[in-house]
Amino acid sequence: MRKPTACEACRNRRRKCKIVEGERDCTHCIARRIKCVQKPPVGGYYHQSALISESRQLENGLDAQDGIQDADSTYPPLALRLELVQLYFDYIHNQFHTLFHPPSFLAAVAEDRVENVLLYPIFALSARFSTDPFFGGSPPSERGAAFIPRGERLLQIRRASLTTVQACVLLGAAYIADGDDVTENVYYGIACRMAQLLDLPNRVASSPLEHEINIRVLSSLCMVDVWSSTAVKLPKLMPNLDIPLPTDELQYLSLGSNMPLVSPGSDRSSPILAEMIKLNRILLAINNFNEKCVQEHLEGVQLEDAVEQLSKRLDDWYEALPDIMRDTPENFAWFASHGLGRYFAAVYLGYYHFGQLLFYQFLHVEPYSSIPSAGLYAEKCKDHAAKLCEMIYRAFETPNSDVLYTMVAHVLVIASTVQIHTLLFSSDENRIGISRARLERNFGILLHLKQYWSTLSRAMNRLRAFHDTCRKSMDTSFVLDRWMLRFLVEFAKEVEEKEPDVQSPLWTLAGLTQGFDL
Repeated sequence: MRKPTACEACRNRRRKCKIVEGERDCTHCIARRIKCVQKPPVGGYYHQSALISESRQLENGLDAQDGIQDADSTYPPLALRLELVQLYFDYIHNQFHTLFHPPSFLAAVAEDRVENVLLYPIFALSARFSTDPFFGGSPPSERGAAFIPRGERLLQIRRASLTTVQACVLLGAAYIADGDDVTENVYYGIACRMAQLLDLPNRVASSPLEHEINIRVLSSLCMVDVWSSTAVKLPKLMPNLDIPLPTDELQYLSLGSNMPLVSPGSDRSSPILAEMIKLNRILLAINNFNEKCVQEHLEGVQLEDAVEQLSKRLDDWYEALPDIMRDTPENFAWFASHGLGRYFAAVYLGYYHFGQLLFYQFLHVEPYSSIPSAGLYAEKCKDHAAKLCEMIYRAFETPNSDVLYTMVAHVLVIASTVQIHTLLFSSDENRIGISRARLERNFGILLHLKQYWSTLSRAMNRLRAFHDTCRKSMDTSFVLDRWMLRFLVEFAKEVEEKEPDVQSPLWTLAGLTQGFDL
């Protein structure tokens, strides 16, 4: 970030600030008889430098207090810091949350202008993907663990700032990566409240880029709040805010610190985050609907009307997409060629998963025999699950587009249970063969993810628990009850086996998992 040369009034009107020799105030302020405020803007060069200096002094003091004599030996060198930040942008950012402007953030890291309260939790998330000798051959899932407490001790929650909000989101993400949804929600709670106190979308920004980052951070919090609150059965913290949608992705990536925001100049727009936000609003409604189904045992017209409305919202979202955002191999290839393949995949993993959640209960057809569309909804569930699997396969087959964030495992486990339903209840040998092949491939992907994330053991255990439930009671395995709702939404927790009526097992996972080290 360059040093400011203009007064506050000239910065706001985006005009050159002229000061005549011998004068203290600029010509614009003198002519209008207004106060010429020449202090650096909040978030500007000097402000950022002061904060970084303060943070480094705090860290040095804490190191001395804790008896750490050689902190530099555990601090990654610059080349590795840049690699870890790039890995974070490759595999976490825009898929888990959206907090930064990658080009300017990487440039700031290269110039040592980023506070360690941000870098440490970034390292905690991304170190698992590095093969650098710095980590001494430790297992990938353990490489970032030491960075979490180092980031925590630098966090100053009394310092209300965008940096503190970002740090809390990063620390929350680092904790949920290890399955700690309680600490995750505490950090997300702090971030949500502080963002509201700062009034991020209306906060005075030093540049259009800073304003856009504020919008994106608040939008991320609104999305994170939906699934994290649902997973721990708590009310969400963020109100339904009427804020501008984020700008086109490619335009955002090319934005400089003082460049104005303009509409995309071609029909090849890339409103990826904006579409994610719209989808997330539908997820909130689907979560509320499923909870209501369990609590009030919805049935008949009331149930069908609610499903039809939510199904239409999903369909309307897809129909309103620009052509370039539709799920086609050509569009995926285009986004992948611009470095956005994983981001594009994340949008559709959300879309297809939300469809799974909405239609899942109709896999258990018997209670809904009076609902004309029950069979259609069951097929929609299978279609969403199949397309979710295919999107993940395409991502892994496309260079630099593999999706490795933790939620991939959760949505893939749910999609795998839909394949299990086909194995149990279908008489179509072609469908059975396709579902079996998907299950085998899904196991392979889950095992690949397991090396990076310790929580993948829980995902595998959840699938085993579901499998054991199916073996013992086919008739109740797919019923949307409290157990099933937990299975669908509590992605970070262990799920115990349901207590069903015992039946003879019709099939096992043994044949599917042969050759895999589970």
